[in-house]
Amino acid sequence: MRQIILDTETTGLDPKQGHRIIEVAAVEMVNRRLTGNHLHRYVNPDRDIDAGAMQVHGITPEFLQDKPRFADIAHEFVDFIRGAELVIHNAPFDVGFLNMELRLLDMALLPNWCDGVTDTLAMAKALRPGQRNNLDALCKHYGVDNAARTLHGALVDCELLAAVYLALTRGQESLSIGLEARGAQADQVAARARPRAILLPASADELAVHASLLGAIAQESKGACLWSMEQERS
Repeated sequence: MRQIILDTETTGLDPKQGHRIIEVAAVEMVNRRLTGNHLHRYVNPDRDIDAGAMQVHGITPEFLQDKPRFADIAHEFVDFIRGAELVIHNAPFDVGFLNMELRLLDMALLPNWCDGVTDTLAMAKALRPGQRNNLDALCKHYGVDNAARTLHGALVDCELLAAVYLALTRGQESLSIGLEARGAQADQVAARARPRAILLPASADELAVHASLLGAIAQESKGACLWSMEQERS
């Protein structure tokens, strides 16, 4: 199972107002283990960055002047995520910006490159209704060290989100593993505790006593014994 933990930083909040992606990061996870393989690119948006956005991520237009445009990294990006499930916190925001960038390049939209999108914010809200479920709050709740996150950054946020996602989805997996382990242990204990059966044939005297006892029981029950009925039917 290949999953890509994905995050972006942008010039503002709304791609419909012309805001653009300025940073994109994608971290690979296979079978719930980080592989160390990742993609991280800064992008020159060819426009100003809102002051509020700069306060969040600290990325300035001057820093981005010599960086590639999204058109320069688009094929590298879609090749990296191709066929994987995307795991994104507040997925509609990032998906909206990525689709806008792809649309500007006349490229197929995100669903054509990936195998679905999982929104960890929606997952967290379902598990923790009425509570704060931003990335910092989830890191605190699940004991994920986010001391390095002084500002939002796509790569750092991806790495933190990977740990949070594993914590969000660990409960059911742990329960399943625990039940399987306990079942296996019980089978082993039972196998060790159960003695091997020893068959001892009855002697002639024992068979005679048994037959006499059955006859007495049949007489007392006036022929209502089940074994007597079965013998009559046969």
